[in-house]
Amino acid sequence: MNAFLFPGQGSQFSGMGQDLADNFPVARHVFEEANDALGFDLAALCFSGSEEDLKLTANTQPAILTTSVAALRVLEQETDLAPTFAAGHSLGEYSALVAVGALTLADAVKTVRQRGTFMQEAVPVGVGAMAAIMGVDAPELVKICEQAAEGEVVAPANFNSPGQIVIAGHATAVERAMTLAKEAGAKRALPLPVSAPFHSALMQPAAQRLAEELETVPVGDFRCPVIGNVEAAPYDNSERVKPLLVEQVCAAVRWDESVLKMSELGVSHFIEIGPGKVLSGLAKRIAKGTTAQNIGTVTDLKKI
Repeated sequence: MNAFLFPGQGSQFSGMGQDLADNFPVARHVFEEANDALGFDLAALCFSGSEEDLKLTANTQPAILTTSVAALRVLEQETDLAPTFAAGHSLGEYSALVAVGALTLADAVKTVRQRGTFMQEAVPVGVGAMAAIMGVDAPELVKICEQAAEGEVVAPANFNSPGQIVIAGHATAVERAMTLAKEAGAKRALPLPVSAPFHSALMQPAAQRLAEELETVPVGDFRCPVIGNVEAAPYDNSERVKPLLVEQVCAAVRWDESVLKMSELGVSHFIEIGPGKVLSGLAKRIAKGTTAQNIGTVTDLKKI
């Protein structure tokens, strides 16, 4: 069984998707559709935008989603590969929902553009932070965060793989948690170059605004289940999409559990679709004995 995986923020780079658009009309059409939906030249941002512009959350999210869907459409056209499950890391869950037919590209790209704006505006720049902690197990890190909070917010935000967990919250509380983690034997504790404390309780204003944004977005039928970030479990009920996407803004991304769940359900091969290859690398580490590959360029397609 195959599972399609879709990347989240951090996988962007200037030039992403250009060779697909240059070589495949179906990919070029995806970028044109996104341009029309957003009312500006997203393709130019992906193909030749500056790293600084691509790092702006309101730009990053639609750019990665569009590049991922362009790669997906080429994969669908050029191969007979089909997923038994789809999953995406944070923002990537929207790409997964497009892949299974639950959201249209136009609706998804407009929604994540707003989602990025809401997340950026939820917390003033400098107030929040995120950090990657390596070599501390999840239960211990939860306790460390509770100890470091001191009336502020800090908690695990991304359970990426065993021994690799990202924390988020108030910058001062994150700093205290990093210090405590090092004292507890963490191999590394690194601040992340992000503009807001994603997947923390500080994102509640963004969640509320996203809920309003999603009210008018239609949700279609699923071609296969999506493994959601919030529950690390499959869902294919259209009525659950909006509540889960709203909850996802403040909830931790349970990525390691999501990959294990797919493996338990019979997935033996993971295909990461979109820019970068972080998720395919994580999948091989999390689900021992499975295989994984990434599809983001014409060169990658030739390896199938």
